[in-house]
Amino acid sequence: MKKTVTKIIYFLLLIGSISAAFSQDKNTEAIDGAIKENIYHKYKKVVWAFDKKDFDALFFKFFQKQNDTNVMLTKEEFYSYTIKIAIYSEKYGMLYKDHKEEAQQTKKEWFDKKYSDYLESKK
Repeated sequence: MKKTVTKIIYFLLLIGSISAAFSQDKNTEAIDGAIKENIYHKYKKVVWAFDKKDFDALFFKFFQKQNDTNVMLTKEEFYSYTIKIAIYSEKYGMLYKDHKEEAQQTKKEWFDKKYSDYLESKK
């Protein structure tokens, strides 16, 4: 009888710890999602006014900073770059209808980038 009760307690502790781990991940994703949405709405009109030269400068600057071992982007900086690139992809798809699906996929990929993955790449 004691072994059964002990097993049940261990099982409940296991479920509780797994549940806590998953709820923290969802909290981070919800916060990041809110940040991304705010940045999207803040910069949409600005990025839609970009020409190819402006976009190339943004893209180059992002990869330069991302790959610089002496620079650590903040969450807001990281998402500002990725969301601006996503917005430009959206613009590209609207301008060139025959590339709309490809542009939407690119937009989604940039929008889905995670700051936690960026931090892992810096280690």
